[in-house]
Parts: sequence; structure tokens; C-alpha cells
Amino acid sequence: MVSCAKGPLYRVVCMVVMGMALLVVVGMALLVVFQENLVYAPGTKSYRITPAHLSLKSEDVWLRSSDGVRLHAWFIKLCPDCPGPTIMFFQANAGNIAHRLRMVSMMMQRLQCNVFMLSYRGYGASDGYPSQHGITMDAQAALDHLYQRIDIDTSRIVVFGRCLGGAVGAVLTKNNPDKVAALILEGTFTSIPDMVGPIGLPFPKWIFGGSGSNAPGIFNSLVRSPWSTIDIVGEITQPILFLSGLQDEMVPPFQMQMLYAKAAARNRRCIFVEFPTGTHLNIWRASGPRFWKTIWLFVKQNVPEKTEIQSSHNDNDSEEARWITGIKTF
Repeated sequence: MVSCAKGPLYRVVCMVVMGMALLVVVGMALLVVFQENLVYAPGTKSYRITPAHLSLKSEDVWLRSSDGVRLHAWFIKLCPDCPGPTIMFFQANAGNIAHRLRMVSMMMQRLQCNVFMLSYRGYGASDGYPSQHGITMDAQAALDHLYQRIDIDTSRIVVFGRCLGGAVGAVLTKNNPDKVAALILEGTFTSIPDMVGPIGLPFPKWIFGGSGSNAPGIFNSLVRSPWSTIDIVGEITQPILFLSGLQDEMVPPFQMQMLYAKAAARNRRCIFVEFPTGTHLNIWRASGPRFWKTIWLFVKQNVPEKTEIQSSHNDNDSEEARWITGIKTF
């Protein structure tokens, strides 16, 4: 046991060190107990608007996850005979699917697609409580439902994930190489432990470690929802589009660069696109038509209609060079 009887200054130093150690221990204990409240923020259970408010024709879909949890989703179809792709939209950690409807409305117009919006467990009208294991099962239940539908082209299912939704979508895409045609990641983090610094929690890096760090990461083994996207993207074989807003105030852009580098090391069908004015929440608004054109070209090139498969790639290449700028290799 350390003795503090060596003079006033030594006692002060001992008290400061022990105080800091106590703060770290208490802080870690609170994080262990309440970590789900930091990762998941579903807010209100009610939907402030519905697809009908935006003149979108939707179907309320009720699903059962593999553990029996009842889930709610909206399936929004562009038109009865829409030949376009179906986008599985996975939201960020805060709010519910109603908060994403305006973006989805624009997505449908610009991409000429159907959209399936899942409420994770504990979010919106879905039952249960959010967790990584649970949400992973929820996403699989949603994909299984889509794959059984006869009113869509199941060969053209594209996963779109924003922030936490990107982590969810990456796991789903990796687990379903024959069902998911392509993956789009927007403002997605490398892992939850890697986000401790960016969100302002004052803990030394050696406690959390981090991607590419040699630090022990004492806390990492206690994280129940690590969502380690950096460990998943390298195993995905489908095409991946990375959309990075350089003004992202929540997820540091370098984390998207790390994800791209990890994926591209094994998968040649990866594209990384930067948007100089893109923020975390409004990249689709701040970046103008280029944002949607980038996605449209990616989908057209990698998830073509059957009638397009035999078409020439020359026109696509020239159009892509014109619109998709900002591609970098890291």
C-alpha cells in the first residue's frame, strides 16, 4: 500500500492521483451499466409524420425477429410495377424512421427505387430493447421478409446505412452475400469504442484502445454493442460505396477512410466519394444533386436491371468520371 506520509506535497499528489483513478473507475462503471443509453437513443415511440403525410404510398409491415420480438417497418413502393431496386434503409442511432422520411422521399424520386424502412427493436412501434445482438437479428428478419416478396426484384436489394445503420448494414451484407446486391455506407464509424474521443468522453486512450492502436483497450471487452464495422468490411464481397461528408461533426472523416482502406484491400469493387460541404445529418441536402447522382450511378453500374446487363460500359464510364469526383485511395 502506498504511504502518503512524506510531506504535504506528496500527500497532495497522492490525493490527486487517487482521485483521478477513482473518477476513471466510477466513470467506467457508469459506462458499463448505462452504455446502451449512450449508443441507442430512440426517443419517442410515436411517429410525428407518416409516409402518407408526404404522399407516399406505404405498407405497414409487422415482423417477428428470430427471438420473437415484434418489429414494425414501412415498405414504400415507388409505383405498383416499379422495376427499380429496393433500398433497405438503416437509420442512425437517434430518433425513429419518421425522422428520415423526407430524405427517403427524395431518395425515391432521385433513384426511382422502393424503400424498406425498419424500426429496430426499441425504436418507434417495435417492441423490445435495443442491443447489437438483437438489432442484427432484426435486420436479418427484414431481409428475409423482402426476399420472400413477389412484388419486387429480389436480385436488386441494396443496403443503405447511415452512422449506426452503416454498422448494421455491413453485418447484414457480409452475412448474406447471395441476397444483398450492394452496400452503401454514409458517415459510418469504425467501432463504438473508437467513438469515445469524438463524442467527448474524457477517458485515456489506453482504456479504450482503438482501431490500429496497440493500447490494451481495458474497456473494450466490457462493451456489449461494439459494432466493430472495421472488422466486418474486409469480409464483404459485394460492391460498396462510401459516402463521406468532410464537415461531419460526429464521425471523424478519417474513420470512413479507414473503413474504405480495409474493404478495398480485399474488394476491388469499392468506391470512396468525399463531399466537401457534407455534415453528419445533412450531407444529402448540403451536397446537392451530386450526392444522389453518385448513388444512382453506383447502383446502375453494380445492380443493373436485367435489360441493362448487356449494355455498353463506355457511356457509364464517361458519365461516372463527370459526376463521381473526389474518389481517393488511402
